[in-house]
Amino acid sequence: MSTAVVDTAVLKTEIRLLGREPGSLFWTLLFPTLLLVILGSIPSFREPEAGLDGLRTVDAYVPVAVLLGLIVGGIQAMPQTLTGYRERGILRRMSTTPVRPVALLSAQMLVYGSAALASALLALAVGRLAFDVTLPEQPFGYVLALVLTVLAVLALGAVISALSRTTKIAGAVGSAVFFPAMFCAGVWMPVQAMPDVLARIVGYTPFGAAAQALNQAAAGDWPGWDHLGVLAAWTILLTAGAGRWFRWE
Repeated sequence: MSTAVVDTAVLKTEIRLLGREPGSLFWTLLFPTLLLVILGSIPSFREPEAGLDGLRTVDAYVPVAVLLGLIVGGIQAMPQTLTGYRERGILRRMSTTPVRPVALLSAQMLVYGSAALASALLALAVGRLAFDVTLPEQPFGYVLALVLTVLAVLALGAVISALSRTTKIAGAVGSAVFFPAMFCAGVWMPVQAMPDVLARIVGYTPFGAAAQALNQAAAGDWPGWDHLGVLAAWTILLTAGAGRWFRWE
């Protein structure tokens, strides 16, 4: 059996397994859009805000909803799945079969990356249809920033998987990273509303840089190369760390 056939079979299996996890699907695919709908249902959030440069609060929260699906899928769901495979000896047993362990890792990243992108598209669509949120006016820059963000999040998830020996540890580490990531993404306060010093500090984190890049592209500007550079640097550093620390057994 060829390697390509085996890798495809692994990917199909991982897709089916994710379909049997309603909790992961809800929090990754639906929760970000549900949060957007709840916030958009508040009348005052549909009025322009001077502190947001004339944007409505619901406008500012669309990029947040986009990032939230990435955070949940990459930081909490994927690391616990991979760590569970290692903990139960699945990766060790795979080493005696034609299936390459790296195929499983690639399949996991593809499955959760695709789910996160689907969540982003859903949030954009609902924001547009339900609350008349303007679609990104610089679509190419928006897609570039989104792809770099997905890569950075998956690399961070791989690092958490590498450093966690059990699913309990993966869950604890994921939760410890989850809440600061949500803050940097603007869940509690949109980045546009943060004081300048705080916004600059947050901009050095992957999610703060992603939020600012997405906001710029949504407004019609090309994302700042500094924000894109931060995302690329985090992706490279985290990928190198995951490759160094990850163990199959």
